[in-house]
Amino acid sequence: MAESTLRVVIADDEPITRMDLRELLEDKGYQVVGEAGDGFDAIEACKSLKPDLVLMDIKMPLLDGLSAARIMNEERCGATIVLLTAYSEREFIDSAKEIGVSGYLVKPVDEKSIIPSIELAVARSREIRALQNDIAKVEKRLESRTMIEKAKGKIMARDGMTEQEAYDFIRKLSQTKNLSMLRVSEIILQSVES
Repeated sequence: MAESTLRVVIADDEPITRMDLRELLEDKGYQVVGEAGDGFDAIEACKSLKPDLVLMDIKMPLLDGLSAARIMNEERCGATIVLLTAYSEREFIDSAKEIGVSGYLVKPVDEKSIIPSIELAVARSREIRALQNDIAKVEKRLESRTMIEKAKGKIMARDGMTEQEAYDFIRKLSQTKNLSMLRVSEIILQSVES
């Protein structure tokens, strides 16, 4: 049984395929929150509905599934993307890997294999997003640290303070003005450059 919160958008230009997938997924406990018949509609559905999973065909009118998947990943609006396609050629698989697609299933899809494939793709996708978020936090802290170090250096040079005195000055100003040390450092650096 799927997690009750797993929300799905199905994108396929064949209405019968969308209907079959919807029925299969809903029978397994998934919540199908939207459907699309082309890549443009799939992107817009993902932007507005914020699904956990997008099941999408590669060959669709107006905008194909690979292009739509690339845009969804760039705009971070389609959490886990699994392509369902009749095409198993290497070029499609390589493109899907480059774009960051989480899964690739060749039609006709076996009911016994789709759910485990989806579950694994969603789990791996969530792990990757968690790692990306951790990396972003570390980069932000490093950026803050670098900015504070620069501001500290400017204060030391300008006012003849020791490193600890400059740090204490920034920290006290941060507390007094109720601003982050990063923001205080940015202002100090801007004022010194002016």
